Amino acid sequence: MQTRSLRFRLTIWYTAVLTAGLALFGTLLWLSLRHELNADLERDLDGRAARFEIFFGSEAAESGVHLSEELEEFCQALPPANYVNLRGSRGFTFRYPAGLPAQPGRFRIRERKFNVNGEEFDLEVGAPLTDIHHFLERLRLLLWSLIPVVIVLGCIGGAWLSGRALKPVQDVTNAALAISIENLSGRLPVPATGDEIASLAAVLNSMLARLEAAVTTLSQFAGDASHELRTPLAVIRTTAELALRRERTPEAYRTALQDVVSESERMTQLVEDLLALARSDAGTVDMPRAAVNVCEVLAEISEEMANLADAAGIRVTTAFGEQPAIISANRQALHRLFTVLLDNALKFSRAAGEVILSVTRKDGLVSASVEDFGEGIGEADLPHIFKRFYQADRSRSAGGHGLGLSLAQSIAQAHGVEIDVRSTLGKGTVFRVIFPERNTQTPTAASKMAANTEALAGL
Repeated sequence: MQTRSLRFRLTIWYTAVLTAGLALFGTLLWLSLRHELNADLERDLDGRAARFEIFFGSEAAESGVHLSEELEEFCQALPPANYVNLRGSRGFTFRYPAGLPAQPGRFRIRERKFNVNGEEFDLEVGAPLTDIHHFLERLRLLLWSLIPVVIVLGCIGGAWLSGRALKPVQDVTNAALAISIENLSGRLPVPATGDEIASLAAVLNSMLARLEAAVTTLSQFAGDASHELRTPLAVIRTTAELALRRERTPEAYRTALQDVVSESERMTQLVEDLLALARSDAGTVDMPRAAVNVCEVLAEISEEMANLADAAGIRVTTAFGEQPAIISANRQALHRLFTVLLDNALKFSRAAGEVILSVTRKDGLVSASVEDFGEGIGEADLPHIFKRFYQADRSRSAGGHGLGLSLAQSIAQAHGVEIDVRSTLGKGTVFRVIFPERNTQTPTAASKMAANTEALAGL
């Protein structure tokens, strides 16, 4: 047994408490019995003195010269070793047994005064303390003999009980030692006791489940990132090797360099997106907030992406209303969020289609929407579109590396909001972000945000 183990400390504490309890119990028991035995003896002596006084009063008037003999017969009924000493003011004396000296240290003595026929008498009735001392001594010896035995047994029993009580902890420890980064699927045994250890094991299992999910996501993320980076690197290397294999025309070299630049830009964008996501996960992204007009941000994005929309033959329509929609946000981050959503809508809209950017205000909330009328997203893919590198077979076939919506979601979450997605296959998709309106948000309006989300879905 380890000297510093919890089991050892529990045993020591149990033994210490048991020892203190038994010592206190034995002391109180001994003192209580001594008090009760002495009190019983004193009450018995009071009774004897009272009976002797009554007997002496009745016999003094009748017996005359035979009074001493009558008193001796009365005293013979007393327990052995008891004595009676009577002295009268006129010289009468009586001692039983005759010649027994009074020894106050060995006797309990009760004194009594009374008058009979005008004469005053002093009565002493004594009983030996030998039996009481003998009984208390045997009790003390018994306690001194049994208490150490009980303590030893209690120590052994405490060690056994603490071992039984801590067995679930040992089982959890052994199971935890078997869990490693290669085997995060293992779980700790949860005892069916419903106690604190069971609760702790359940909490640890929940933590292990979250760690397993995080490690799985991280491993998948690293694998997907490696795969995405491998393609542009392979293209760049292959293009360069082909260009260097033999002499080529300047036009061929120019084409090869353009391919290298294109793939380098794609790889640079991928690395920047990965870096942004890593910073977002680490919580190190600095997003100072200020008053931002969502309508202005969406108008800027619409102008910036007008050429891309014209090239795809898609019409971008804005519906902002007359009043500005002011929210508290980081303008640059908000610009990137809606750029991702608009770029996503343009990619998956039908040719000669339309994308609508709209902003509505209601009950202290600002709803900004990006709606397209493209292929839509299937129900099976909808819950996964914000996962990193996720690309659905239908709605993610237009290129890209699957990080745009993940970035948009991380920006939205950094602002304390979520991106709501509604999509129907063959009809289109609506991405909606709902913000509290700046300077008009009250506690009541803030508390209504979740309740009004459904109502704003129809705007």
